[in-house]
Amino acid sequence: MEQRNGTRHSNQPQLRINVPSTAKERAASVDPYGFERSDDFDYESYEELMSEYLAVLTRRSIKWSKLLKGKRRVDRNLKVKRYIRKGIPNEHRPLVWMMASGAQERLERNPGYFQSLLDAQHDPRLVETIRTDLHRTFPDNIHFRKSADPCLQKALFNVLVAYGHHNKAVGYCQGMNFIAGYLIIISKDEETSFWLMEALLDRILPDYYTPAMLGLKADQEVLGELVRMKVPAVWQLMQDHGVMWTLVVSRWFICLFIDILPVETVLRIWDCLFYEGSKIVFRVALTLIHHHQDVILQAQNLPDICERFKRITRGAFVEDCHTFMQRIFQEPGSLSMSTVTKLRESCRARITADES
Repeated sequence: MEQRNGTRHSNQPQLRINVPSTAKERAASVDPYGFERSDDFDYESYEELMSEYLAVLTRRSIKWSKLLKGKRRVDRNLKVKRYIRKGIPNEHRPLVWMMASGAQERLERNPGYFQSLLDAQHDPRLVETIRTDLHRTFPDNIHFRKSADPCLQKALFNVLVAYGHHNKAVGYCQGMNFIAGYLIIISKDEETSFWLMEALLDRILPDYYTPAMLGLKADQEVLGELVRMKVPAVWQLMQDHGVMWTLVVSRWFICLFIDILPVETVLRIWDCLFYEGSKIVFRVALTLIHHHQDVILQAQNLPDICERFKRITRGAFVEDCHTFMQRIFQEPGSLSMSTVTKLRESCRARITADES
């Protein structure tokens, strides 16, 4: 061992720490909710975005903790509305969703109801239909695989079976599995997920999943009317090419933007959906169309229009969920619930007349 300039030098090999050199190496291949990231996932953009968004999340978490202060109630006022629009931290989401939607009140009025639905004799056809869809639900999410411990397929089955027996007019319809799956991922509780699902399907978005799907059909037509009012050039393009709205936006409505927009963006949309109701779905749809109208208007034919409606749900605009949520309250302009209600009434009447 030598000593030079007062420093000892050892002939032993130096311990080297491998520091990840790329964004892909620094980020996990699975997101915080259990979804595997795709091969073309842009890790560099994600890292840049999250470096700013994590600071936002930290600020929001501190403010929400002060607002709640251990309370189990959330008041409906302008301050809470503003807080919800700026995002609910994950640790508070189940509580705030339950309170904002009225689901907590329903649960407390009906103690033991969820368990009674599970304990009751099940309709074998309902059970079989649900079982068929279990393995199709989020195959890219590690928590829904049979190898997972716990496997969320069991919780998903229980929530869907309970809801199918609660609302026999709906039973089970494809698309409900994805909504229940998201609720389970966030709430980590079957009963909470059931009551949130009841709030969404029975009250916030009624008749979306009934056999006639009248609510779903009407709301797609309502969007068309809103586009005619707010983005007339796109409405005219759809008319010129004879494109029905259901062809390009049905999955937006059926899945409430699941597998359409990034997970974090969907959750921010749902924050507002549970508090402000169904007009949020129209605000999101209008913002996507209004913001990208130049892209849509370049379409030359029906397949081109369909492709462009898929394209506008991807990219930086929707990935930056914080900015995107600010835009949904700016770009479409004013949108009152009374306007939506009037349009729903006329669209429902027209659809009913056409189908009779």
